[in-house]
Amino acid sequence: MKLTIISGRSGSGKSTVLHILEDRGYYCIDNLPASLLTSLADRVLSGTSGVPNIAVSVDARNISADLELVPTIINELKTKDIPTEIIFMDANSQTLLKRFSESRRKHPLSNQKIGLKEAINKESELLEPISVMASLSIDTSNMSLQQLRDTIKNRLIDGKETRLALAFQSFGYKNGVPVDADIIYDVRCLPNPYWDTALRSLTGLDQAVVSFFEEQDDVLEMYSDIQKYLQKWLPMFEANNRSYITVALGCTGGQHRSVYLCEKLYKYFLDKIPNVQVRHRELS
Repeated sequence: MKLTIISGRSGSGKSTVLHILEDRGYYCIDNLPASLLTSLADRVLSGTSGVPNIAVSVDARNISADLELVPTIINELKTKDIPTEIIFMDANSQTLLKRFSESRRKHPLSNQKIGLKEAINKESELLEPISVMASLSIDTSNMSLQQLRDTIKNRLIDGKETRLALAFQSFGYKNGVPVDADIIYDVRCLPNPYWDTALRSLTGLDQAVVSFFEEQDDVLEMYSDIQKYLQKWLPMFEANNRSYITVALGCTGGQHRSVYLCEKLYKYFLDKIPNVQVRHRELS
């Protein structure tokens, strides 16, 4: 039995995650008062809840005084050996502004004195103590609903709970660094097939681009260095009770170099780690 705490800024997809988990047999509670976390966790530990997994949403809708207690409560749960994980959902502020504007929903912290932008920033400050404790952070800024469903399914539902879940993500620096990345590699120093007009419209998934990179010593050396680093240090992350690691590789546009290297690393670790995925943010 396990207790999963879903937190994050409003509009980032928390409700969607709860619905996905509910469809998979979780007992889900939206907007649980933080002060009730301990008693709920005790039921999880005793096994009297009658369901294998429980997921609760704890966010800025809580009373501020209760919200401040969450880090302390979570630390207490760990001392009781209650299986607990924290999933923190987020998106960049511009995306959240757009989502609220399109849906015409009211932000829980906005009022006559606090506008939407200020409320979003204030919410980030309130939830920061929870975000730093998260075992998994998910940035939904550039995710479709189906991509979010796939991420939850792969990383929370189908993943091996006893082993580290590893995800590789390519991205383009021109669109910003992914906020949910644990390790980031900048590969913009490598040869860029963009300057070859025959390769410009292709991606790192196309054989012509793959062949281009396979002939570049710098690219192969970069791959070797990253692969050796991860192979050496991932067991240490796992030994330190890290359940999820997202390794992000970025080039200028997120189309060629980062995509190729993510694919190559994904294929290398595929038979070494039970739960490994790859995602190309800009190609999505």
